[in-house]
Amino acid sequence: MVNTNKKIQKKYEELGENPETYLQGLLHAKPIAYWDYVEVDTLLSLQKPRTDFKDETIFIMYHQVTELLLKMMRHEIKQIVEEKKVDEPFLIEKINRLNRYTTMLITSFDIMKDGMNYDDYNTFRTTLTPASGFQSAQFRFIELYCTRLENLVNSEGKKRLPEHPTLEEYFEQLYWKDAGFDRKSHKKTLTLIQFEERYLEELMILAKKNKGKTIEDKVLQIQDPSEHLKQKLKEFDHLYNMKWPMVHLKTAQHYLNSKGENKAATGGSEWKKYLHPKYQQRKFFPLLWSEEEKKNWGTE
Repeated sequence: MVNTNKKIQKKYEELGENPETYLQGLLHAKPIAYWDYVEVDTLLSLQKPRTDFKDETIFIMYHQVTELLLKMMRHEIKQIVEEKKVDEPFLIEKINRLNRYTTMLITSFDIMKDGMNYDDYNTFRTTLTPASGFQSAQFRFIELYCTRLENLVNSEGKKRLPEHPTLEEYFEQLYWKDAGFDRKSHKKTLTLIQFEERYLEELMILAKKNKGKTIEDKVLQIQDPSEHLKQKLKEFDHLYNMKWPMVHLKTAQHYLNSKGENKAATGGSEWKKYLHPKYQQRKFFPLLWSEEEKKNWGTE
């Protein structure tokens, strides 16, 4: 106890604070409880369905769980990006975590595909227009932390880029904009308009800040990376950029086209095209993949 007191005293003296003041405060502090620490009551109050269909609550909670998983991923990814000197052990530990989180995202889709009443879902979803999972900004943040902007432009978008694109020109051609932007009529869906008004400036600031610091950049700075590291990176690339969008696509097909009805997405996107990894062509670490693998990207 004496040793602990000395450590406490040293800690606060180094901060220029009076240790006795903090210890007196501790005398009056209430013991913390699980429900306060985890904010259980707040967390369980965040489901506000718009209809009386019971499965809408499941739908909301599923997306909230997904957002928490994506935040866990961002938490690990930011540590990599902000680390000044990244070595293999550090990177492998973080990528292993990302692979586990992405696997959870993939397997969790059974809740969506098999855990809701088909007719109820197709009724209550009409009240959600123009909201769409497309508007989840965390997907875009993760992309900008993981890879260079040029890897977020598909082959058609690259044809439209000038020889030396600016950041703004890259953003005009990012693959995800095609989900809500008709390049012939130059019209945007309300879903995309809302998203850009809310997040575009923040995304562009992040892209500028991350230039030369993405995970891809960090990997390229490692001399002679091991095969083990390469395989872990490819596993993350495959899980997040191929398996994850494919399971999302199959779930969308189950609810929107399993009876040949070809329903529109709530955000109005061409979901069959947009969700498919062959269209997205998103790869975080393209230099790790062979030309044949890139050519067949999105095929099982």
